[in-house]
Amino acid sequence: MIYGALIILGGVFCIFCAYKDYDWFMNDYKARPLVKLFGRDGARRFYIGLGIFISFCGLIAALYQ
Repeated sequence: MIYGALIILGGVFCIFCAYKDYDWFMNDYKARPLVKLFGRDGARRFYIGLGIFISFCGLIAALYQ
């Protein structure tokens, strides 16, 4: 249950940072290729989708542990 909750928190963190468009989040060296490929708004949409996916996986992990 704890692992599922941590995964959900990671997904919510990703969604929140992408939604708020934090510079420190979007200018990270790991995010730069996505920003260059999709543009900043496209990268934000990608990270929101990724956060939703991660949160869903955490929910599944929490329910089936």
